[in-house]
Amino acid sequence: MRSDRDRDMEGRPRQARPRDSMGRPLNYGDPNGVDPVSEEPLPPPQTLDEAQRLLDGGRAFSAHEVLEAAWKAAPEPERELWQGLAQFCVGITHAQRGNRAGSATLLARGVARLRPYADAPPHGVNVKGLLTWYDTHRDAPEKAAPPHLT
Repeated sequence: MRSDRDRDMEGRPRQARPRDSMGRPLNYGDPNGVDPVSEEPLPPPQTLDEAQRLLDGGRAFSAHEVLEAAWKAAPEPERELWQGLAQFCVGITHAQRGNRAGSATLLARGVARLRPYADAPPHGVNVKGLLTWYDTHRDAPEKAAPPHLT
């Protein structure tokens, strides 16, 4: 049986298709794609640094992918934090793409997951700053400077 999904040597799904800066798939071989990000989890400080670098470069979808890898590998007490960060970045992605409803939904989901960590965030995550960014920019996140993760 032939699969149309890209797979690694162990049969896990991998994305080999190029994407634009907003994460939209391009045709295979399209030279306009951005550099892909690793699908392997990084240690928390490097995850946050890389996600911030990508956010600052207008690549919220790629930041989401970096954070998603951390979420899937995180110990149980931190899973909601990493999932919330990933959803926050997907919400920004939807805003960048002009999808206001999707943006509002994903940002709200991310905020709900982040809120319990506000008083004692692991790894120096700027949860209070992210909540303030959301409160300030939820109506037009596409017009705001990227939030600071740490």
